[in-house]
Amino acid sequence: MLARHWPNLFATVINHILNLNQNLFEKALAQDGAIVLDGGLATELEAQGYDIGNELWSASMLRSNPSAIVDAHLAFLEAGANIIISASYQASRKGFMPLGLSEQQADDLIVSSVDLAHAARQKFLDAHSDASFMPMVAASIGPYGATVHDGSEYTGDYNIDEEGLRQFHSGRLHLLDRSGADVLACETIPNVSEAGVLHDLLMDVESPAWVSFACRDERCISDGTPLQEVAKKFRDHPRVLALGINCTAPHLISALIGEIRQAAPEKSIVVYPNSGETYEVKDNSWYGSDSSIDCAEESLAWLNAGAKMIGGCCRVGPEHITAIRDSLHY
Repeated sequence: MLARHWPNLFATVINHILNLNQNLFEKALAQDGAIVLDGGLATELEAQGYDIGNELWSASMLRSNPSAIVDAHLAFLEAGANIIISASYQASRKGFMPLGLSEQQADDLIVSSVDLAHAARQKFLDAHSDASFMPMVAASIGPYGATVHDGSEYTGDYNIDEEGLRQFHSGRLHLLDRSGADVLACETIPNVSEAGVLHDLLMDVESPAWVSFACRDERCISDGTPLQEVAKKFRDHPRVLALGINCTAPHLISALIGEIRQAAPEKSIVVYPNSGETYEVKDNSWYGSDSSIDCAEESLAWLNAGAKMIGGCCRVGPEHITAIRDSLHY
């Protein structure tokens, strides 16, 4: 009689072992309901009165005022975010070492971005002992273009070859993979070559990851490559569990979700658009129509279209994240 039940017992044990090995991010993806991301970290720092109008943006605060980063993360957790994204988007050896830092000091600052996010999470949990969820920390891995401050992160027009991109990303990716983050967030990727480099490098990481692209219209990423073509590269990737779109106008998101579903139907989808405004590098300003408030109304449509994780990017603050959370019945 016992032999008849061995297959079921074996499956139960295996599922239990797999569940123990899953980290917070993997468990969250397996659960029903949407996951709410935070908004623009730089946006919140500026709202708190800090001047980050330099080439390092929010990453400059890792050195000058780390407690401000903790406060900004905490604001998004209080607003209802389930995931906060570290201040490492523009943090790199390329950016820190010209300031007189050694390679080790630069690396320490990069890793400190995750430590600060962990500190904000602990503060939140200390203040909310009855919290119904464990906030997650994503380690931001921004594109090469974010470090050259010439707007190429929004166009994908890079003056660097694939080997240069590999050298740029590999060291930082290795550091953040070992930082204790729950997930690696490779975000605002505007260039097909960069996507290919990240695909290869992410094969060797231990952490789960998502990859999100900056898009110029309803079909293509910023350099003109069809989103379906780029997303297909990751369709069977063992470490990339989600694909998506960020720092893209809200009105484009629903169509772009469809492109990803066509290309990689088994992957979870993450979307966190900007406010709909356009950034001007020359004077560090934003112009155009601010439609971020529409994110609250549209987030339910994005959920119904297939998005699992929903939040905001540039010019999206805690008030918008609260509206998104409320629209998704959190």
